Amino acid sequence: MLSAGIVGLPNVGKSTLFNAVTRTQKATAANYPFCTIDPNMGVVTVPDPRLDALSKLSSSKKVIPTAIEFVDIAGLVSGASQGEGLGNQFLSHIREVDAIVQVVRCFDDSDIHHVSGSIDPVRDIEVITTELVLADMASLQKRQGRLQKEARSGNKEAKAELALVEKLLPHLDSGKPANTFDFSDDELAISRGLFLLTSKPVLFACNVGEADLAHLAAEVDSMQEEEGGLPADDVEVHEAARYVKAVQDYVRTHLATEAVVISAQIESELVELSPEDAADYLKDLGVASSGVASLIRSVYHLLGLRTYLTTGEQETRAWTIRAGDKAPTAAGVIHSDFERGFIAAETIHFDDLIQLGSYARAREAGKLRIEGKDYVVKDGDVIEFRFNV
Repeated sequence: MLSAGIVGLPNVGKSTLFNAVTRTQKATAANYPFCTIDPNMGVVTVPDPRLDALSKLSSSKKVIPTAIEFVDIAGLVSGASQGEGLGNQFLSHIREVDAIVQVVRCFDDSDIHHVSGSIDPVRDIEVITTELVLADMASLQKRQGRLQKEARSGNKEAKAELALVEKLLPHLDSGKPANTFDFSDDELAISRGLFLLTSKPVLFACNVGEADLAHLAAEVDSMQEEEGGLPADDVEVHEAARYVKAVQDYVRTHLATEAVVISAQIESELVELSPEDAADYLKDLGVASSGVASLIRSVYHLLGLRTYLTTGEQETRAWTIRAGDKAPTAAGVIHSDFERGFIAAETIHFDDLIQLGSYARAREAGKLRIEGKDYVVKDGDVIEFRFNV
């Protein structure tokens, strides 16, 4: 199972968010730095409203969603790459996850200490990015010496790896993470063996206060596009919206990724409520839906994962595949015999099946397709495999 590590500076809401995402109280959330030392881990089901719709269509007895793992990692401080704070532990734990969710504090609260003494989310992003870049540079410089010796002896693999290392070092030295480097296909394959921290996909979570969440969407969307991504001085905008907009602009232009908005405090309170009470609570706050569901789905896609669906009287189920997987590989997720004896996949997209209302109507409309071994399965495909072993 692939995993996403929740990281950030101390006291930005990492453990609170972890508890909300995993619907547990595993992680200690306290108002002091390094309250998390050993990483907390939790398996999280991926919210997918398509399952309920398919279950009703098939009168399924049970519904089984797919899942990913989240890991709550100790807070990082400036100097972590040199062992400051819990830096060595932080870096070793982050090497073990497949993607990173960086929590960025976008709320003011004088009762909650910020390790840098003030709220500046872009500065916080740069602190963590710098530490990860420095750790990668140290790793590559150490590797470079060994590769130079092997390359001189005529080792072709070492020469290719050394050439990539010598391209990556100036890129990292300019402060840019490895995941913004323009790899060729061959270089990308080589880079996987370098195990760079900054090659992992990253999603940013703007953690806002409870009172801020309801105002944010409208305010951020209505901001005028001025230099620096901030609105004109005569436009009155909530401070949290300024923080969020600054983060979204920065990560898009500097890190080629995205940022989502969430209130970890609100989400942690929803954990204690029934789904009905949680919906009423959000409605009272003027918020349409839980930010946790959106965050989990975003992380799922960040990991390069996609979902296909099966449905019948016994169960409706979501199955996890990687983007680009072909039909036989997808069949093998259910059972290796399905892949080994793959014949074909009877396929229809979820949207078409729900619109038509039944498999019978789908057949009449010509929407059910028979796909072969070269078919690339799409997210939302509803499939029944044909196989023979």
